[in-house]
Amino acid sequence: MFQRILIANRGEIALRVIRACRDLGIESVVVFSEADRGAPYLELADEAICIGPAVSAESYLKIPRLIAAAEVANVQAIHPGYGFLAENAHFADVCRDCNITFIGPGPEAMQCLGNKNEARKMAL
Repeated sequence: MFQRILIANRGEIALRVIRACRDLGIESVVVFSEADRGAPYLELADEAICIGPAVSAESYLKIPRLIAAAEVANVQAIHPGYGFLAENAHFADVCRDCNITFIGPGPEAMQCLGNKNEARKMAL
């Protein structure tokens, strides 16, 4: 079981993961962009880290910023929520390379199942 995780998402998604963490006795660290400063989910988390400007491409989708936040917050895992980087095999691979557990499918599974032809072959 993890003691502390980073939630790499925002809004209602982050709220749901924070609540689940609280139920499991896990500390939650959330990230936010300048656009989300003051959002309700920030108050419920154990820690909040700003990762950049309002534009998602410059904050929530910047893998180096998320990894830096995870390292600064000393988390064991990253929960991507859904959307953003939740289905990004490269992000899952980078997490693994940095010894941070990606909560979700492994990069190999994402690469195979993200390709319809490969997924069909696996299903047969």
